[in-house]
Amino acid sequence: MVWTVDDIPAQEGRVALVTGSNSGLGLATARAMSDRGATVIMACRSRHKAETARTQLLEAGLTGLDLLELDLADLNSVHRAAAEVSDRHGHLDLLFNNAGVMAPPRQLTVQGHELQLGVNHLGHMALTLKLLPLMQGRNDARVVTVTSGAQYFGRIRWTDPSWAQGYDRYAAYSQSKLANVMFALELEARQQEQGGGIRSLAAHPGLARTDLQPTAIASGGNRLEAVAYRLMDPLFQSAAMGALPQLHAATAATAQGGDHYGPDKLGGMRGHPTRCRIAPAALDREQRQRLWQLSEQLINA
Repeated sequence: MVWTVDDIPAQEGRVALVTGSNSGLGLATARAMSDRGATVIMACRSRHKAETARTQLLEAGLTGLDLLELDLADLNSVHRAAAEVSDRHGHLDLLFNNAGVMAPPRQLTVQGHELQLGVNHLGHMALTLKLLPLMQGRNDARVVTVTSGAQYFGRIRWTDPSWAQGYDRYAAYSQSKLANVMFALELEARQQEQGGGIRSLAAHPGLARTDLQPTAIASGGNRLEAVAYRLMDPLFQSAAMGALPQLHAATAATAQGGDHYGPDKLGGMRGHPTRCRIAPAALDREQRQRLWQLSEQLINA
């Protein structure tokens, strides 16, 4: 039996924050959550793009859509955004760590971290830690961190996480996606130990048609890479299908803390949500704790 958006339970009275909700997976997630009655905080870097996306959803008859300016490449923006959520709403039930960048030329965040590690992992970790107090005591509070199949190829460069030497844009992306699932599992372990009551899960979309792929191809300027993506195009599913694993992780009654969801067909490339394997490094508690400590140092530097 397949799981679809029709299986999302009623979300009236719940507040969900979705990062990167102006397009792709984030927009599909915001649409589905709003359709089920949640108040959705659309946290986006570009105010203009967020307003355009919100207008699109409003014209479709949806309501309860709040805009929040959030630049995950600037930890000062992360702190301001978390404070605004507290001021406006006072609590939070669901957090979708969805936004991401993929395979750009080497760039740095405002605080000097490699962009993919900074946006995909450090910015989301900082945001989550700031928002956790707003989730304490909420019924069925969950944090869902979006990773990708690139996690299986990722390695943490412990001595050079920002790739000051020998930058490889896809290896750096894989590192950030491995960091995502390591963070999700370690957060779950710490919540269990502390009795925090907040569940942490991970999800990946498989091959979903979003802005990430064309942006990565354009930034790389590699003709062979562009040809490869065109050949793979029939395998890509819609953003709405790609969003199902994170929606399942956030709302399904059967989803448990520490679970990792992805598509159920073609080795996790497309299909409906199912539990899927986790990169071995993310199952290693010692490595997860080491990454947590390193990440705290980078966030607080």
